[in-house]
Amino acid sequence: MVHVLFVCLGNICRSPMAEAVFRHKVWEAGLLDSITIDSAGTGDWHLGEKPHQGTRDILQKYKIDDSNMFARQVVSTDFSKFEYIVAMDDSNVENLKGFVGTEEPRSQVFKMLDFLPEGQAGNVPDPYFTGNFEEVYEMINTSSENLLAHIRADQNI
Repeated sequence: MVHVLFVCLGNICRSPMAEAVFRHKVWEAGLLDSITIDSAGTGDWHLGEKPHQGTRDILQKYKIDDSNMFARQVVSTDFSKFEYIVAMDDSNVENLKGFVGTEEPRSQVFKMLDFLPEGQAGNVPDPYFTGNFEEVYEMINTSSENLLAHIRADQNI
């Protein structure tokens, strides 16, 4: 089983959107028995909350399930559980360093936009502040397709 964790700041906008979109793509590929997906935040402000209404609205628009998703915070054991940790921006990558525990990490840390075509990499803007959930969805949707192709090649699945 391959484990993928998406990370943003509060785990209510970008990372749950990425979790839901990626899970949908994994489901479409018939790989739910091979890949598990989760999301978490580096901050603790929204623990236990459902995704932001803007995230839920955009997922509903594209008929992507967001049920049973609740915000949680990254924990040190995530680095030994997940092979792939995919952060939304540079700040998330930097904040993740504070969660690495004493166990040998098995995770590879990427940024979501590392999986866009060359020349487009960067940070996924936070729609909590920008309000642009559609733009974020488009970035995550394309990146998710490429991430899945990367994992399939990397893991021979």
